[in-house]
Amino acid sequence: MIEIDDKIVSADLLRECFACDLTACKGICCVEGNAGAPLEIDEVDTLEREYPNYRPYMTAEGIEAVERQGFMVVDEEGDYTTPLVDDAECAYACRGEGGVTLCAIEKAWQEGRTTFRKPISCHLYPIRLMRFSNGTIGLNYHRWSVCEAARTCGRKLGIPVYKSLREPIIRRFGEEFYRALEAAEELLKQQ
Repeated sequence: MIEIDDKIVSADLLRECFACDLTACKGICCVEGNAGAPLEIDEVDTLEREYPNYRPYMTAEGIEAVERQGFMVVDEEGDYTTPLVDDAECAYACRGEGGVTLCAIEKAWQEGRTTFRKPISCHLYPIRLMRFSNGTIGLNYHRWSVCEAARTCGRKLGIPVYKSLREPIIRRFGEEFYRALEAAEELLKQQ
């Protein structure tokens, strides 16, 4: 573990490789799992406010799930998560070319229909955030079998987890934090 400011970072984010390979996995991370994607408290209001902008990209089943369950649900641990369709697919999912599952919110963002890209937990994946009672945030590498193709692709390309997630890390924690991760990687290489 590496400490940067008020954050505890798993060294695996610097050592392990990862690069999403949608052609191989088809976006299965938006379909499988035992709960929806974690949501930050402020994202719930944003999801509701921006709903008219990304709703046209959602599936009929996703729209029905949101209208029945709400823009978020509370999971077994008391955390806010995205609602699911039939306890599987994220309600905010949509279909892309070749049967790839994509995020309807991000698709609307790409087309300039919303300023909200997608929940930060989705953008940061496979980094999962953990909040400690003292206010410290932990950044952990979540290994999920459905992402084996991403690990293989990352190793092939030599891209550490954190480098493949540069944009969402900066979005959530800022440029200075990302530079601190780069410096930490250099220090690890020297050991």
